[in-house]
Amino acid sequence: MTLPWVLAVVAVLVLLLGAYCSWTAGRLDRLHHRVATARASLETELARRSALVAELASSGVLDPASSLLLLDAAHRARTATPDEREKRESALTRAIGATSTDVEPWAGELGLAVRRVQLARRFHNDIVVSTRELRRRRLVTWFRLAGHAPMPGTIELEDGS
Repeated sequence: MTLPWVLAVVAVLVLLLGAYCSWTAGRLDRLHHRVATARASLETELARRSALVAELASSGVLDPASSLLLLDAAHRARTATPDEREKRESALTRAIGATSTDVEPWAGELGLAVRRVQLARRFHNDIVVSTRELRRRRLVTWFRLAGHAPMPGTIELEDGS
């Protein structure tokens, strides 16, 4: 092979590598955006659940001990710092399970809220796992295709699932 052919082959390989890196960086950016969106959705569902639990506890249909337990757990979940959030939300889940919250018409609405939290958490964690798997690939780490985005983490809650 002559020199121009070698240069042409090298140029094509460099262009293919650049195209792959550009596509992968775009995919990573989209995955990070999906992680942020899923996190916001989970936060919304957690807030809805704690608001519904607080409303149920204040409604007067439960016994005073159950009402106080649920109200305290809901308040702690809503006011938790980011470091305490998983622990406080898990405590709220345990409080829901420990009390008799199967009072009509609250049972259906609360069951739906609990299920939506479960689904939002699973969706978030699935996207996080996909993002982390892509970020662990050699080319992604060698060329720093993730930029300065922090590595996303899963959210581990006791959510009744």
